Amino acid sequence: MGKINIKEELYKQCELYVNKRLQTVEETITSHQKALQSETKSSAGDKHETGRAMLQLEMEKASQQLSGIAQMKETLAKINTDTTSKVAHLGSVVTTTSTINYFISVSVGLLIVKEKKYFAISPSSPIGRLILGKKEGESFEFNGAKNIIKEIF
Repeated sequence: MGKINIKEELYKQCELYVNKRLQTVEETITSHQKALQSETKSSAGDKHETGRAMLQLEMEKASQQLSGIAQMKETLAKINTDTTSKVAHLGSVVTTTSTINYFISVSVGLLIVKEKKYFAISPSSPIGRLILGKKEGESFEFNGAKNIIKEIF
């Protein structure tokens, strides 16, 4: 599997993750909206008000998650899987001398392509900020472990 194919596969896995999260949050919102409607039709009193307040809080949390997902989609849209660079940037795959490899994209966590582990990380994450702008052969230290960048593509 070529480097571009690895990057495309990592991108697709990130996209799938974001779309699944979006679907889950949309289902949660729909469920809460239905619950709010049935709460409105049911009894009144303190129990009713508490139930409505809890549902409102859940709806607010879900809308914040929607906002985060929209940001992730925007970030993914900026990635061109056909380009390579010798400097780590958004969309770069970074292999290191340790067993950890990175895909600078969105915070998804562990992804596996061709039995190799990659961590999809945000450029604004602590590790992402350490890697951004680095070149092959340069090193960075994270959690007390020194990593040397073997390759960027």
